[in-house]
Amino acid sequence: MNRRKAPLLLAFVLLLAGSALLVFKARPEAGPSQEAAPARAPAPVAPGAQVRVDQTPGFPTEEEQRASGLERPEKDLVSYLRSHYGARIRDPHMQMRMLEQLMRHFQKLNPGGWEADLLAVLKQAFPELYDELVQRLRQRLDYESWVKEHHAELQDKPDAERRAAVWEERHRLFGKEVAEKIWVAELRNTAVADALKSIDALPGASVSDRMAQYKQSLEKTYGEKSQAYVQAHQQELMNRFLDLGSVQKDLGTMPPEQRAQNLRTLRKEMGLDEQALQRWEELDRVRDARWETGSQYMSEREALAQQYSGPELEARLTELRARYFSDEAQTVAEEEQSGFFRYTRPRQWGRN
Repeated sequence: MNRRKAPLLLAFVLLLAGSALLVFKARPEAGPSQEAAPARAPAPVAPGAQVRVDQTPGFPTEEEQRASGLERPEKDLVSYLRSHYGARIRDPHMQMRMLEQLMRHFQKLNPGGWEADLLAVLKQAFPELYDELVQRLRQRLDYESWVKEHHAELQDKPDAERRAAVWEERHRLFGKEVAEKIWVAELRNTAVADALKSIDALPGASVSDRMAQYKQSLEKTYGEKSQAYVQAHQQELMNRFLDLGSVQKDLGTMPPEQRAQNLRTLRKEMGLDEQALQRWEELDRVRDARWETGSQYMSEREALAQQYSGPELEARLTELRARYFSDEAQTVAEEEQSGFFRYTRPRQWGRN
């Protein structure tokens, strides 16, 4: 196996073990701490057990509650859970989000007895769903145990085989319907990624043709929620499209005015309003000017490097950077000393 890929694959496997939710959004839920107990049946709850914030030793401060997501105006954990999760508590995805949050919280407070504390809270907050939530927690712990046990085997598999093995185990533990509700964001993200690969490979398609296909794939993936999803993730979705090699190639061959018009059209298709379009156009002009300056600088720099060397070359480069970059000259010098030359990077139209 390629040794360079091994750390990345291992990190992927450990992420699966630490979190039951792999999401497309930029802010995924973190997994439980590494102090989590191995998979086993959750501890029983004592009859009539009551767990309130003011009765729980060492309950986090207001700042810690905000950081962990357990901030509650009434300072009552049960009330918080009912108000925050109650409306959608029958949704397996929401159940898992709540359990993940509670696991992190109680594992921090009581590493050796967190399960009993967690289940006591569930018993009070959602007594009618208690058995279902206990089952969901057991599934979550079994899944974590399976991923940890098989991480070496998983990291050696190609991406497609690893994904298939993970989904097979999810279906076995949670059932197909529940698993696909819990990991719905991952399924959608994969569908969009697969669609982008197909769009990138379309022969002879224009940039606008590819955008039309992209929008259709989003509508197919997100259904009636597609418009709201696009509105909430405009920049992220736009970046994924602009990162396609075929799109960058087409934009790079266009005259400046045509390229600017195409970028405007793409952004408008993603729902940006006129004010946002104007801001992006101004940013594009700033970027174009910066890259033109960088191109001129690199040409002069190369010419100096062919004529001079040693201290004299460094002195002339210092003057050159000051002339081109003014306040940024020192930053550019430090970048070059580290081996990074910002204007030898590929230009990503609409991105840098």
